[in-house]
Amino acid sequence: MHERVGTCEVCGREVFCLNGFLNGVAENGRLRCFDCADREDVAADARKEEEKRTE
Repeated sequence: MHERVGTCEVCGREVFCLNGFLNGVAENGRLRCFDCADREDVAADARKEEEKRTE
């Protein structure tokens, strides 16, 4: 089964539910494709590492 859930709020790509699994990330009312969610996670991790170094 292939059902459209919505669009990624970062890049506008369509996000689908594939055989019962969301092909993206839904957190805090936000829907993002995996690519955008991964980029945001990497950026957040880099900010945390930078904060540790400046303490």
